[in-house]
Amino acid sequence: MSVLNIPQAIPAMIPRTLFNAEHEQFRQTARRFFETEIAPHREKWEEQQHIDRHLWNKAGELGLLCCTMPEEYGGSGVDRLYSMILMEEQARVGDSSSGFSLHSDIVANYLNNFGNEEQKQHWLPKMATGEAVGAIAMTEPGTGSDLQSIRTTAVEDGDDYIINGSKIFITNGYLCDIAVVAVKTGKSENAAQNVSLIIIEADREGFTKGKPLKKVGMHGQDTCELFFDNVRVPKSNLLGMEGMGFIMLMKELAWERMMIGIICAAGAENALANTVEYTKQRKAFGKPISVFQNTRFKLAEMRAEVQIARTFVDQCMQQVLTNSLSIEAACTAKYWVSDLACKVVDECVQLHGGYGYMLEYPIARAYLDMRPNRIYGGTNEIMKDLISRTI
Repeated sequence: MSVLNIPQAIPAMIPRTLFNAEHEQFRQTARRFFETEIAPHREKWEEQQHIDRHLWNKAGELGLLCCTMPEEYGGSGVDRLYSMILMEEQARVGDSSSGFSLHSDIVANYLNNFGNEEQKQHWLPKMATGEAVGAIAMTEPGTGSDLQSIRTTAVEDGDDYIINGSKIFITNGYLCDIAVVAVKTGKSENAAQNVSLIIIEADREGFTKGKPLKKVGMHGQDTCELFFDNVRVPKSNLLGMEGMGFIMLMKELAWERMMIGIICAAGAENALANTVEYTKQRKAFGKPISVFQNTRFKLAEMRAEVQIARTFVDQCMQQVLTNSLSIEAACTAKYWVSDLACKVVDECVQLHGGYGYMLEYPIARAYLDMRPNRIYGGTNEIMKDLISRTI
């Protein structure tokens, strides 16, 4: 079964009402791009552990990058439903290699929301065209989800900062041209007040990148370590105000967690669609396995649960559009839908039998690729803690 043998989506029990004709036109552009430029070359991306650099420029030409950014900065000024569509179409072909959404919907947001005019004019148009690839560098080898305990330092030296430290698990890290880096700039007893965000260009002396990390799944995604050895950057590279980094991170993390919910809902739908098709084709004891009661019940359970996830995620997106999405709702979308997606994929592997463990089948790759959604963006245990604080 080829990755391009993309099954028809399972009809929704509750029709979606989020999208208009312009949204659907954008969906067709995104769909063609992922079907023709990304999905057919999966094995190449996995072998080299990143997509080809020119695809960033191609995506930019098609208006797939930074489309929610204001027009004066190279974007299209559209709503976040366009971002949602891009993530859904990526999930539809089972792509885990491209880091477009992190670039457009996380890194660009930090620049647009907290950067000064010069920073926005300089970087956002380049990010929109694919000329500059962006990464966000928060996680360190010893900190994980505890952002207040970062050890990468930025020490003042005249009009510059001298940066020392390292970051790990950085998506787009290997190909990035700029990174928004969380650093420690103070010594306050309140650790949150010591965190700042600084833009660091990849060609700065002392800024080096490790080789792409060998991961259990997401083999084609550009993920690496970043190292800073006395990297000198001007103070004008500071994003927002010194000591405000933690607050900025918290403001943007809700949308990042919502993105994970979107990706997982679409990924679960894709896994189910692949499995329905497989069970209709695969025969056992002279019959398609889709006719056996266990198979029918399992598919019914998954269809119901996937629809529940879809309905909740779409409702959260309605709130995103009105800037009314609560922290606990975003955390719920991240934790519950990522847990569900892993459960669905596991059940789908079981229905595939031995073939579900063969990497030539989309469901086997989904089994590997879906798992980290429960870890990044803040572990699901952190999500539960954040939700519990609102009770």
